[in-house]
Amino acid sequence: MQKLLYLTHRIPYPPNKGDKIRSYHLLQHLRKHFKVYLGTFIDDEQDWQYVNHLNSLCEETCFIRLDPLLARMRSLIYLFSSMPLSLPYYRSSKLSTWVSNQLSSGTIKHTVVFSSAMAQYISETGIACSVIDFVDVDSDKWSQYASTKVWPQKWVYQREANLLLEYEKYVTKKCSYATFVSEKEAGLFKQLSPEVENKITYFNNGVDTEYFSPSQNFANPYKPNTRVLVFTGAMDYWPNVDAVRWFAAELFPAICTKIPDLEFYIVGARPTKTVLELSAIPGVVVTGSVDDVRPYLAFSEIAIAPLRIARGIQNKVLEAMAMEKLVVASPQALEGITAIPGIELFVADGAEAYIDHVISLLENPRMEAGKAARRRVIEDYNWDKNLSRIDRLLQVSS
Repeated sequence: MQKLLYLTHRIPYPPNKGDKIRSYHLLQHLRKHFKVYLGTFIDDEQDWQYVNHLNSLCEETCFIRLDPLLARMRSLIYLFSSMPLSLPYYRSSKLSTWVSNQLSSGTIKHTVVFSSAMAQYISETGIACSVIDFVDVDSDKWSQYASTKVWPQKWVYQREANLLLEYEKYVTKKCSYATFVSEKEAGLFKQLSPEVENKITYFNNGVDTEYFSPSQNFANPYKPNTRVLVFTGAMDYWPNVDAVRWFAAELFPAICTKIPDLEFYIVGARPTKTVLELSAIPGVVVTGSVDDVRPYLAFSEIAIAPLRIARGIQNKVLEAMAMEKLVVASPQALEGITAIPGIELFVADGAEAYIDHVISLLENPRMEAGKAARRRVIEDYNWDKNLSRIDRLLQVSS
């Protein structure tokens, strides 16, 4: 079995948030064909407990502790340079040495890099990268952030967008292939970088539909006779924070005037101060970290995804669809997902439309949409099927 170097910006386990879901399933797929050498960062002290599990999956590993505050301070040193701040944020001399040692042996012929910032470790060695999985067009995400801010944040975010796009183009030129999370995301990067479009492709995320299944028996986490809207996701991720703040403060009270005794549950780890303060709004509940998100989905009436900033595919939407939930999503949250609006989920563009959709579905639930949603996920979001695309890029024989 051949050797493969796999670099990720965050430990690919447990698969409990967007990037870790994809990087973990990619790791499991790569293990079928290669002896995997994993280099990665750990930015959450709780994740050190999973090191032994990953050691059991890989031939060799290198785990680097990353303190987010120190990393931000290190990045700011380069604020007036021509370097995107994402690179020094994920810079480690220890990891650089480990990567160089692995590649200098000449026995590793394949490299898969997960996220643009990790490509710096391959470019330092002069060895070509086989596949860079950008997942999202991160430079465009920073541009979206910039559009919502005022100076000086606006300048910092737009600077990052501009410099990161140039770096993404540079990395793509150096790699054999660049992959994204959806055909639409790949199409966006082709528009931004037409000079490398022949290297750009995609593979969709997947969902474990046996795990996210409405047929399993869960204990109800809610109070008896409670009607619940639910949002799930990492609650220290700014687009999620912005989404729940907007919905809880500006939309939920209006919905409650028509549907009294309704509750809005915000379910996800590491809620920021802004999120925690939303619990002061009547009917809003912030759970923080939970052992299992599925019961919160199973016993909710509607899963909402009111994101105003988004890139790539929203796993929270796919997981809710797999659980046969009625989903009301913003156009941004639906990007890259093949579901048919009005049949498999519902799309609301703007505050008034969102309020109307939620009230309408609470008054007249369309349960057939939930069943159609699960069928769509089973058909289009199967991990084995979607990851087979990367086998062709790595020239893996069946």
